[in-house]
Amino acid sequence: MAIVFQKTKGLTDKETHYCPGCTHGIIHRLTAEVLEELNVLGDTIGVAPVGCSVLAYDYFNCDVQQAAHGRAPAVATGIKRVQPDKVVFTYQGDGDLASIGTAEIVHAAHRGEKITTIFVNNAIYGMTGGQMAPTTLIGQKATTSPYGRTAEHAGMPLRVCEMLATIEGSVFVERVSVDTPANVRKAKKAIMKAFQCQIEGRGFSIVEVLSTCPVNWGMTPVDSITWLQNNMIPYYPLGNFRKPEEDK
Repeated sequence: MAIVFQKTKGLTDKETHYCPGCTHGIIHRLTAEVLEELNVLGDTIGVAPVGCSVLAYDYFNCDVQQAAHGRAPAVATGIKRVQPDKVVFTYQGDGDLASIGTAEIVHAAHRGEKITTIFVNNAIYGMTGGQMAPTTLIGQKATTSPYGRTAEHAGMPLRVCEMLATIEGSVFVERVSVDTPANVRKAKKAIMKAFQCQIEGRGFSIVEVLSTCPVNWGMTPVDSITWLQNNMIPYYPLGNFRKPEEDK
């Protein structure tokens, strides 16, 4: 019988710890599929941060290094400079990358480090209990903003792609989502392009993926998808923000 669909070799058989409705699993699979299709699994080193994705080393079927909170880009920089022939990527959430790790991601991009970042934005701190993140939307409730975030108190939510796209060292910056099958396919294409840019030695690449957090949002998995579509995508528009000159 012909095989129509099978699990990617880029993932282990470890049972996931993610909450029901969380889309980390989809993003894991897309990243793993890309690494397998590029035939670089044996030459890939991932960097797992602190956050919901801290156990990434249990799921990706490649070498993975743990990093301190927010420091994944710095660790990835060291690995890539010592092992320039390896494919190096960080897999980070918004609480990790856009808060305590903002300096690391900005300067990794500024230096044009030849690494790839998969940035998962669910607009909240997931692992630590649902606190307000730099990406939490205006009016969105969190444990540390029980009446909803206000611009007067916390400023506007941080748009990471728009910021990093202004940096010359960034060669590929794109925001995607995994809320529909069509967007899942687009997300995979973006992740593929980001890794190709690294393999070709172009410079820093990042793919931001809008994701859900039903538990901390206090919603069902289905309602969380609808909330992402109605609230996150309008503020965090999908699309490419920077790509290599020859691709323009």
